[in-house]
Amino acid sequence: MKKAILALVGMMMLSILIGCGGTEAKAITAFVGSASKPPMEEAAEAFRKKTGIQVFLTFGGSGALLSQIELSKSGDLYIPGSPDYMVKAERKSVIDTASVEKIAYLVPVIAVQKGNPQNIKSLADLARPGIEIGIGNPEAVCLGLYAIEILDYNDVLEDLGGNIVVHAKSCEDTATLLSLKSVDAIIGWDVFQHWDAENIEVVYLPPEQLPRIAYIPAALTRFAKDVASAREFLDFLISPEGQSIFQKWGYITSEAGAREFAPGAAIGGEYQLPEDYSSYFKYD
Repeated sequence: MKKAILALVGMMMLSILIGCGGTEAKAITAFVGSASKPPMEEAAEAFRKKTGIQVFLTFGGSGALLSQIELSKSGDLYIPGSPDYMVKAERKSVIDTASVEKIAYLVPVIAVQKGNPQNIKSLADLARPGIEIGIGNPEAVCLGLYAIEILDYNDVLEDLGGNIVVHAKSCEDTATLLSLKSVDAIIGWDVFQHWDAENIEVVYLPPEQLPRIAYIPAALTRFAKDVASAREFLDFLISPEGQSIFQKWGYITSEAGAREFAPGAAIGGEYQLPEDYSSYFKYD
């Protein structure tokens, strides 16, 4: 009986090893702009449970992450917060251009503290004396780039530049400025109201004030060590299961849905910061 039990246990262990391929669990790394942090974390965990492949996520500003990939020559996936940085990645020959996919769309908005205590309803209101505004760092954060583009496009950068009191180092940190009540308003993404519904609400801009709508792109890097697993995760993100996770967090997953907020706005491309844009800020 004892021998039979030992034999049965041995067969079960062998079966497990065969089912797992007798190898260590697979793992990939993704450098991800924090514009997609909440759904990306959930998607990575769902993917791990489904496939056994661990996805190690490094979040931050899209520009800083691109520099990390370029300098370290590592990382399986690059998922910035806007197409601007994917264009830069392509220019630097960091990504496999044939692998680029669109994950979700982002609409720029004015985000304010819950209840809108300063009664901010427009870009013009942001120029009122005493209003304190936060934006992402325009040199390294996709959201900061879009903020300057919107202010420049609407000829209000000079009017309200003096009210911009902080440049955050990532999209997540920009949203946190409102959660901590550190500023009155930020130029943010529409999804921030879903990140922290208790502290953040958004004011949508008129369609004619939006020059561009952003989307979250993703691509394999040229340094990917496990191309097959990286491609599998990318396919998961654009699958119905992956897209449902983004939708749950309030993300728009179709171009038609994004265009409802600005039918005439461009989607994609790259914005170049004006050389003198920082001269309108009144702080160092």
